[in-house]
Amino acid sequence: MAYGFDTLQIHAGARPDPATGARQTPVYQTTAYVFRDADHAAALFNLQEVGYIYSRLTNPTVAVLQERMATLEGGAGAVCCSSGHAAQIMALFPLMGPGCNVVVSTRLYGGSVTQFSQTIKRFGWSAKFVDIDDADAIRAAIDDDTRAVFCESIANPGGHIADLNAVAKVADEAGLPLIVDNTSATPYLCRPIEHGATLVVHSMTKFLTGNGTVTGGVVVDSGNFNWSASGKFPSLSEPEPAYHGLKFHETFGPLAFTFHGIAVGLRDLGMTLNPQAAHYTLLGIETLSLRMERHCENARKVAGWLEKHPAVDHVTYAGLDSSPYFSRVKDICPRGAGGLFTVALKDGYDACVKLVDSLELFSHVANLGDTRSLIIHSASTTHRQLTPEQQAAAGAEPDVVRISIGIEDADDIIADLDQGLAKATG
Repeated sequence: MAYGFDTLQIHAGARPDPATGARQTPVYQTTAYVFRDADHAAALFNLQEVGYIYSRLTNPTVAVLQERMATLEGGAGAVCCSSGHAAQIMALFPLMGPGCNVVVSTRLYGGSVTQFSQTIKRFGWSAKFVDIDDADAIRAAIDDDTRAVFCESIANPGGHIADLNAVAKVADEAGLPLIVDNTSATPYLCRPIEHGATLVVHSMTKFLTGNGTVTGGVVVDSGNFNWSASGKFPSLSEPEPAYHGLKFHETFGPLAFTFHGIAVGLRDLGMTLNPQAAHYTLLGIETLSLRMERHCENARKVAGWLEKHPAVDHVTYAGLDSSPYFSRVKDICPRGAGGLFTVALKDGYDACVKLVDSLELFSHVANLGDTRSLIIHSASTTHRQLTPEQQAAAGAEPDVVRISIGIEDADDIIADLDQGLAKATG
């Protein structure tokens, strides 16, 4: 039977505990698991049997979350890890090698820009930044050493919605996987695999958990990419010495990336999600659709009010008729444009800082996707490490604040912004 999203967000991957009958997924707070016998242990270590060995690799609580995320995104499998940044490295790890590059959108979270422009150089990898709306620019950036294209479905901080169909077409023409960060949208608003994405990554810290309690990341594999077609992805297509010459794609087919992520990625990088964090995230996902509906409803109302405020220069929310990305909402995010956007103030940097300091209901934090409304001045915090040109390309100019709209009463959110703007702009 084909269940709806609201049902799957509660039930996918979860079954009553066979030992106790517990209905809620237990927290399996254990490091290791007892093998039935020596042959069972050998089969697990040789990838001949699926099971639990050690919690750096697999854990029953985390396994439920992996299955739930794969189901909600429409993927073949998923690998959970310790944070959204860990998920991005986990996604690239089987694809890249020294001298290889990834073509990346300029419209990314500031930490991601830094990770791609600076940190991955330590692995011998590099990134080429392009306007993800410019298909010709993406094509021109791709060369023989390119191994993936990367973008966000709803960009942080500006709420820009990528034309995933167009980007996927360019990636497919080049025989490359498209990796989409779906953190700001969640699978309730956008399912990138349906638009041609190969891999979907999330910072589960944000809307998926929804309550600001734990960090976590996940990579969802579509199972649709032919890793053996070009010879560009030897980690997946060629013999793996650590497993006696096993070829992941040949052996595991659509689950090749998922098995590699666990058997090699988590084994060697060790960016493991702890079971307590998985438990909190599972609880959050149970109400994902209800929360996202309210996030979107509130964001539309608040953004519409802000757009008309005399102190505001412009609002970037894609759910507004005035947005250049409004036409994409129906196709890419049919249930709504999310709860994230930026607001530019006419009085510039100083007014932005004053606004942040003047709000009472909003929390000034370096996070988004909470049930609470959140605000931050990106140029001086999350995007501080970037050049002015990079800040502008990312939508984090000095005269804008990033707002993550919560699920409080919308009129209360507006009232707080009203008094804050009055103090900030005189």
